[in-house]
Amino acid sequence: MSEHNQTVISQFLLLGLPIPPEYQHLFYALFLAIYLTTVLGNLIIILLIFLDSHLHTPMYLFLSNLSFSDLCFSSVTMPKLLQSMQSQDPSIPYAGCLTQMYFLMFFGDMESFLLVVMAYDRYVAICFPLHYTGIMSPKVCACLLLPLWMLATSNAMMHTLLMARLSFCENNVILHFFCDSLVLLKLACTDTYINELMIFIMSGLIGIAPFLLIVMSYARIVFSILKVHSTQGINKLFSTCGSHLSVVSLFYGTVIAVYLCPSTNNSTVKETTMAMMYTVVTPMLNPFIYSLRNKDIKGALIKIICNKKISL
Repeated sequence: MSEHNQTVISQFLLLGLPIPPEYQHLFYALFLAIYLTTVLGNLIIILLIFLDSHLHTPMYLFLSNLSFSDLCFSSVTMPKLLQSMQSQDPSIPYAGCLTQMYFLMFFGDMESFLLVVMAYDRYVAICFPLHYTGIMSPKVCACLLLPLWMLATSNAMMHTLLMARLSFCENNVILHFFCDSLVLLKLACTDTYINELMIFIMSGLIGIAPFLLIVMSYARIVFSILKVHSTQGINKLFSTCGSHLSVVSLFYGTVIAVYLCPSTNNSTVKETTMAMMYTVVTPMLNPFIYSLRNKDIKGALIKIICNKKISL
């Protein structure tokens, strides 16, 4: 390949969100409202869990980690999207693109890992209620969380370094609103076999395996409750697991639609819309799902508001 064709690209153009000029201001206001709601909602969840001692339990420890991951996951893409819409400049530096790809993978992996840990927590709470405190001790929770944060870091770093070794030719247009690894591979003009192989392997280990573990956890929970033939147990299942099941369905449903069941006619608009669901909409909805269906969170919020009023 000639030296001319391997010209070093200093920036990419993010052109995957085709919004007509007359609707730019409307969508800018919409995305800004979504992002501010995401930040505020997840910060409230984190602060409530930190301030209320009654929420210092394994389930809410995992929920606070999920809220932090959601907040960061949305912050990786939304500020750049808003800045591009305001300035009409869709460019992103090469280093910035790789950095965005790293953090997208990192927080996306953590979202998947945390949903598994939360499913396991519900499994222990429902199937082994008398041993829950002993099984889900603070030491066990730390041993569950720390390796997952390290694994997410290692996986994101590996894919980023593999991407950094590739050369990119004249085409620097990314038909997406963020630097997605699969889209970047299509722009590379060097061999991407190792990148594609590692994405295939790690997608199975970090994407599909967690989903199967969640399904297995809830299958055991349902089997355990049905074996008792208890209406109260069924009500407990929906009250304690309904929020988590909603989040799992929303997150994995859109991820599977984008990466495991891609559009046959290569519809960029469809894929971008589905990606918007799991990177932007899901982090915004998670605080509402957990707060509206959770008496402990609502109780903690009411208590803090009442204490503020009394102090005033």
